[in-house]
Formats: sequence, structure tokens, C-alpha cells
Amino acid sequence: MIRSMFSAISGLRNHQTMMDVVGNNIANVNTTGFKSSSTVFADVLSQSVRGGGQAAANRGGTNPTRIGLGSRLASINTDFSQGSLQRTGRTTDFALQGDGFFIVESPSGRNYTRSGSFNIDAQGRLVASDGGFVQGWQANAAGTVNTSTPVTNLTIPVGTQIAPVMTTEVNVVGNLPANAAVGDTVTNGVDVYDGQGNPISLWVEYTKTGTDTWSAAARYLDASGVLQPTPPAAGTPLGTLTFDGDGQLTSSYDLTLPGGTHPDLPNDVTINLGSADTDSRVTQYGESNSITVARQDGSATGTLQSFTVSQEGLIVGTYSNGRTKAIGQLGVALFTNPEGLDAIGNAYYKESINSGLPAIGTADGGARGLIAAGTLEMSNVDLSQEFTNLILAQRGFQANSRVITTSDEMLQEVVNLKR
Repeated sequence: MIRSMFSAISGLRNHQTMMDVVGNNIANVNTTGFKSSSTVFADVLSQSVRGGGQAAANRGGTNPTRIGLGSRLASINTDFSQGSLQRTGRTTDFALQGDGFFIVESPSGRNYTRSGSFNIDAQGRLVASDGGFVQGWQANAAGTVNTSTPVTNLTIPVGTQIAPVMTTEVNVVGNLPANAAVGDTVTNGVDVYDGQGNPISLWVEYTKTGTDTWSAAARYLDASGVLQPTPPAAGTPLGTLTFDGDGQLTSSYDLTLPGGTHPDLPNDVTINLGSADTDSRVTQYGESNSITVARQDGSATGTLQSFTVSQEGLIVGTYSNGRTKAIGQLGVALFTNPEGLDAIGNAYYKESINSGLPAIGTADGGARGLIAAGTLEMSNVDLSQEFTNLILAQRGFQANSRVITTSDEMLQEVVNLKR
């Protein structure tokens, strides 16, 4: 009877621990990146009352007789299954779809988390809610990311400028009117950029010189707004366009604006007229006059205005001049045994001797999951399962309490044998 009391006490302790785990799970039902836990019980060493007997010629073997001494807590397991994703719209909120952890460098050392609720501090650094630095790879000035180097603090350089780009190519598309008279001129203009990002207003003139033949020339506006070379002087010749009877270009698809045509454009600028058998080309049909500049590859200086993050974790900045450039790359760590990680609070985990070493790399590489920007991973706690476990823990505790009560009553009967 005394043995049954101690067995029941071990059951009480274990079911109290189970209640603690269930209570913690329910408390964190809305905690971002939280992973639920579950308890596993095991019996303790049994006391042998009688050993087993070996079979003989005149009798069979006998089984051992043992009395269990209660239960113990075998383990508390963490469930790292995927939590549901909740859309937040914040550019610094990230969720991992699949395996892996974000890397955060805190004063306490390197931590790993599934909670991607990050912010940008006053110095532009990407930080976690506790101020820890989010780790990854910073891009160089050219926008190249080297992921073979160790991870470092990630910075979003808000307000920084991108260097201007001198124009080297202008792409022209559209149609020149086939019914234009000899001597008719079609003109379109475009702003190109010098090496300092200053705009230069370039004018390209297409003059019909004969049947299915056009000459191309260029002018520019000077600081006073006067065309140079000033008409009636001829513009700088770019080349000749010839078309066949079907309105298709038979001459070269590239014209060249010679370097030095404008004082701030020392290098040649290619006027590209498209390519054959594509919609993006210059043609000569009917009466339509739709010749236009589709794009040019130069730009003024620009200021970082916003950024986006791809599924692979590449951070791409968008600048005020319309250009984009890689800023950095989020790092993701993968563990052989994530259940072996030490939970230290704040949805953080630390590497342990049984977790294995972190395999750090980019998302969507080496079995790592994808990154969903503007989204957070919610807790994976299943409330229906937790309330069921709550009932089980309660009933288990009550049953063990009843064992103690019954054992006490039996002891009372023994004491009362002598009155």
C-alpha cells in the first residue's frame, strides 16, 4: 500500500507537468513562430517479486513477476510542424514556408527563430523585436551578393543614393508612314543622361529621301533650349533606313550617334530599331505614324525608396530613378535535429550538442524553405488537441489522487484492526 502511494505520487507529478505544458501551449496560441510541446511518460524500474523459470522435461517455464514503481517524465517533445501564415503587409515581416530558422545575433550570442517580425532601427539595421541583429549577406556597391562568406548584420540603407548611369543605348519602336512624301520628316525626342546623371534632350529626325528610304539624323537642345545643330543646318547623321515592299526593315537595325555629338556624351550611343520577326521593331506601313522611344539605358542618380524580398530571401531596393539593385540576402539556418535545440524564450532557440551544427545558406536551397514577405508564421498550437490533453491531464491527476485516498483508507483499516 505504501508502494502504491509512491507510485500515485509519481503520477501526480507527471500529470502536473503535463498540465504545465498544456497551459504553456494554450498561453502561446497566438505567439508568432511558437512551436507547441507535448509530454511523453514512461514507467520506472519495476521491483521483481519472482524471477522467470526455465522450462524442464516435467514442467513448463514460468514468467517473471514484477511490480511497477510508478511513472516518470520521459521527454517533452517540440512539434516543429508548419504554422499557418498570416498576411500583415509589413515589408519587414517574413515567414518561412518549410524547414529552417532565421538567424539573429543578440548580446547573448547567436540565436535562431521562426518568428520573422523584424524592424529597421535608426541606423538602417534589420533587427528583431529584442534589438538583435538579423543575419545575412550584404550586397556590394555593384549589387552582387557573395553567399560563400560568413553571415553578418543586414542593413537597409534607406535614403542612400545610387550612382547615375550614362546612356549607351536607345530603343526605338513603332511605324513610319509608308505614304509620306519625299522630304517629309518625323521627329521624336527622348531624355538621355550623361555621366553625372544630367538629362540631355535628344531629338531624332527621320526624313523620307525616296521610295521606302529614310535618313536618320540627331539634334539636341542646348542650355538655352535651342536645337543644335541649329536648322536649317543638317543634323548629325545616324544612318539610312530602307524597307521592302512588305514594310520590313532591310537595312541594319542599329544606328549610331557618334561620341562627341553632345559635349557630355563622349561615347557612341546605339539607336536600336528592334529585331526582325518581333513586335518590338520599326516598320513602314500605311498612314500610321507611331515611331517612339521604348526605353533608354541611362538614368539620373536615385534615392532608395522601398525594397522587396523574394522567395529566396534576396532583398532588392527600388530607387527614385526607377532602377532596382540587390541590397542583401537573408540567411537561413537548417539543423539535422531541430527538436534538439534549446528553447530560451522570445521564440528563440540555441544550438545544442544534440541539434547538430547549423547549415547556413539561402532560402530554397539545401532543403531550406521559402520566404514569404509581408507574412508571419503563427503558432502551430491546435486548441482542440490541447483541450483534449487538458481533460486527460485532469482525469489522470484525479485518478492518481484516488489511488492515494484508497491506499490511505486501506492503511486506516489495518490500524483499526486493534482497537
